[in-house]
Amino acid sequence: MAVRKKYIAGNWKMNKLTDEAVSLAKEIVEGAQKVTNCKIMIAPPYTALSEVKKIVKGTNVLLGAQNMSNEKSGAHTGEISIDMLKDVGVSAVIIGHSERRIIYGEKDDFINSKILLAIKEKMDVIFCVGETLKEREAGKAFEIVTNQVVNGLKGVTEKDLSFVTIAYEPVWAIGTGKTATDKDADDVHKVIRETLEKLYSKELAQKMIIQYGGSVKPENAGALLSMENIDGALVGGASLKAEQFLAIINSIK
Repeated sequence: MAVRKKYIAGNWKMNKLTDEAVSLAKEIVEGAQKVTNCKIMIAPPYTALSEVKKIVKGTNVLLGAQNMSNEKSGAHTGEISIDMLKDVGVSAVIIGHSERRIIYGEKDDFINSKILLAIKEKMDVIFCVGETLKEREAGKAFEIVTNQVVNGLKGVTEKDLSFVTIAYEPVWAIGTGKTATDKDADDVHKVIRETLEKLYSKELAQKMIIQYGGSVKPENAGALLSMENIDGALVGGASLKAEQFLAIINSIK
């Protein structure tokens, strides 16, 4: 079985003004400077990226973005292009988050176009998938997540898959305080890995980093991260406090 290095990412969402973001980034960088057993990324709001870049530059904390346009440039009012992200030092981007899917109506094919563009531009991607509570209660969780994976990775070659991390985020557990049980989460991660095996190969499926997201906090991180198929966390609310985010990182055995 492939040895997969854990990956902890913080999605700050629409929080933190620039000064606040800089202070938080400084705390995280200081607290994580000796961490060697996992990959770490933080994704501040767009307005803080330039200043946070100065804090994380040369450290073991990567700079991420929460979204991007599926177009390189042009008449797209309010959008942020991948070149703009690269210009301020971003090396990873979150694509397909459930809030983008549900609130802003992003569909699988649109998400796929963003993933393909990011890969073409050599940008690492955290590709989010996950079912709603209604879908889970209807027994469709595996089906929904499998379809999202298949549709989101259309046109992504075996070689290009190295740019992709998948994040399983059950929609009903995001920002609600509810968390999938360790086993429930691991079961879906296993289905994602089996889907990748069918699409690519067993070797690539075993190499894929699959994060869990959905009310991850210090109290449950250790148990989740100890599961066989869970390779990290995409952290929301708990990433807004350095001590909580660092506690999640330090829960990795």
